[in-house]
Amino acid sequence: MKISLTDREADVIQVLWDHGPSLVAEVRERLTDDLAYTTVLTVLRTLEAKGYVNHSEEGRGHRYFASIKQQTAQKSALKHLTDKLFNGSAELVLTQLVSDQKLSPEQIARMRKLLAERLDKEKP
Repeated sequence: MKISLTDREADVIQVLWDHGPSLVAEVRERLTDDLAYTTVLTVLRTLEAKGYVNHSEEGRGHRYFASIKQQTAQKSALKHLTDKLFNGSAELVLTQLVSDQKLSPEQIARMRKLLAERLDKEKP
């Protein structure tokens, strides 16, 4: 499933992933940007039209919830980035991350462990 989010849409759906089903006003107060209620509502309706968010009626309002998993969106975004900027090469992505980031010894150890586990799965 290809998922495409603008920065604003990603901010809004992140609130739903972090806090669960929320009213428009609740989403608005949890955003770092000070947006108008109608702007947040428009973003939620756009996300709903894309199939990424759904809602249930609650009194006179709507309680919105994410209908896609965060991990699914992350995988889609990373695939898009890898395909567009790194010629589809996961190796180039990893090389860029490792060379540009100040990784702690713990982070490097976790990466090594993941790579070792992956290699073990590949062995016949």
